[in-house]
Amino acid sequence: MRNSMDYFRFEKLEIWQEAIALSDELLDIADLADLKKFYRFAEQLRAATMSISNNLAEGSGSFSDKDFANFLNIARRSVFECANILFIFQRRNIIQEERRLANYDKLQILSKKITNFRKSLLK
Repeated sequence: MRNSMDYFRFEKLEIWQEAIALSDELLDIADLADLKKFYRFAEQLRAATMSISNNLAEGSGSFSDKDFANFLNIARRSVFECANILFIFQRRNIIQEERRLANYDKLQILSKKITNFRKSLLK
């Protein structure tokens, strides 16, 4: 049995947990793009999705808050990239508007939480 000392710092972060949950949905959407032979678009979404949680995890291992804040900035930018890709996916009929909007809401909330966490580190 693991105790709380066995976890990496990022595993305790709410923003990382939300990014991981959201990545399941976005990776499923990337799989849909593959089925419609939009392979490069699918890979771009996978990379952007993974960049969010990867940068949150990597940044949590920083020795300074300033360094961690830089990783949070990259993660936040990847959130915006995912939103853009979803917009294109809707225009290309890979996903419906309802699915895009549902994920936009999650991306927007995550972006705000990352921004607020970053601000708290830089105070």
